Amino acid sequence: MRTALLVATALGTFAGAAEAHYGMIIPSDNMLAQDEGRSVDLAISFGHPFEPSGMELVRPVTFSVIANGESEDLLPALKETDFHGEPAWQTTYEFARPGTYVFQMEPQPYWEPAEDCFIVHYTKTYVTAFDDDEGWDTELGLKTEIVPLSKPFALWAGNVFQGIVKLDGARVPHAEVEVEHYNQDGGAVAPSEIMTTQTIKADADGVFTYATPRAGWWGFAALNTADYQLEQDGAQKDVELGAVLWVHFEDWQSE
Repeated sequence: MRTALLVATALGTFAGAAEAHYGMIIPSDNMLAQDEGRSVDLAISFGHPFEPSGMELVRPVTFSVIANGESEDLLPALKETDFHGEPAWQTTYEFARPGTYVFQMEPQPYWEPAEDCFIVHYTKTYVTAFDDDEGWDTELGLKTEIVPLSKPFALWAGNVFQGIVKLDGARVPHAEVEVEHYNQDGGAVAPSEIMTTQTIKADADGVFTYATPRAGWWGFAALNTADYQLEQDGAQKDVELGAVLWVHFEDWQSE
């Protein structure tokens, strides 16, 4: 009986470790051409992308879009929805002119009892409008973020993607980066739970490299512990800061 309980506890621990959390911003299109209309729908959520399953996302602290050197507050435009049964948000954004648009979200701190810490994922994604791909390496100056070294759109499945992990504006040597596929249609099957989330390390300059095995949305989450704590039940608890970037990779097409 004791042995069985120990095994069950261990299995539960390992299963929990495989379930990475991600802030998510998923646009209906990340490369909007002239003949495809002038707007995209945006789904903003928090959860486990590969399963997929949702977690509660209360109204974010900030949600904005940055393009052509200007920032626009989109928080008032958010409407309540759900992500696999959990509270989430949505909106539609209309593009006024060509450019590379960066959508970013800072959530309220999320208390995670299983990890005994708070989670704050600074999340962003890029959309190119009307074939203008300038400014894709824009750095927003967030508390923590991934600055792309590869263009974060117009990528084939199998392409190598690179980014720099930054915290308080400085590169993070040997940062840990979790990578997960948004299994939107449930078509991907992991042969082992430990393959649901893949973990890589940045180099001494904070640069990480990853090649995606299939098309679709892929989330990169660089995790660090904040230099401050928050109170939970009368005790001070650590805060996990995630720099999250969502990138879409395209299927190879031939005539």
